[in-house]
Amino acid sequence: MKPQVTIEKATTPDGKELVLYERDGVFTIRVDGLELMSSRAHGSEEEMAELVLGRLMTRDPLVLVGGLGMGYTLRAVLDRVSRSSRVTVAELLPEIVNWNRKHLDHLVGSPLDDARVELVVEDVSQVMAAHPDTFNAILLDVDNGPAALTDPRNARLYLADGLATIKNSLRRGGILGVWSASPDRQYERALRRAGYRFDTHTVRARRGAKGPKHTIFVAKT
Repeated sequence: MKPQVTIEKATTPDGKELVLYERDGVFTIRVDGLELMSSRAHGSEEEMAELVLGRLMTRDPLVLVGGLGMGYTLRAVLDRVSRSSRVTVAELLPEIVNWNRKHLDHLVGSPLDDARVELVVEDVSQVMAAHPDTFNAILLDVDNGPAALTDPRNARLYLADGLATIKNSLRRGGILGVWSASPDRQYERALRRAGYRFDTHTVRARRGAKGPKHTIFVAKT
């Protein structure tokens, strides 16, 4: 097996080490040594796009993707919406954007170059707060989900205030999709308290393969 190669390093605003690695064509991003994402496992991101966008009643939706990651969620959305749709992707870390453009674009067909995409380098919470009654669908692939956080600041997105901001940003009939590394009963209770109707799906991290499973929450007000 070839050795793991460090491609680039950065420091997050809260002082953690963010590293992009590559081995045998597989890319991994880690935060302080904890794996945040890998190009080997993106089936659950594709499942989230299918579960959410398949329920929309509009042909040309306005979609918000929270978290660029390696671009797999954005790619899955673009593959499932019309040419007249518009997709905003909010990414907090400019380093993630730069790594996508420099090192990862070839994995997902350069989704940031798609004319339907607007990239906003900003906290997705701020994007939602600034756009009330705007989006037909919001897909959140932020950190490792509501419970498995590498950055504690992301917790607010999944609490009562964050759920209220999401509800305010969705149009009537809008749908929320949330990616999670694991089941989360506490988040389910938070969704209920916030007035969401939802269902929970357990999906494979890698489509058609054994291995880890992830959780997708699909919610509607």
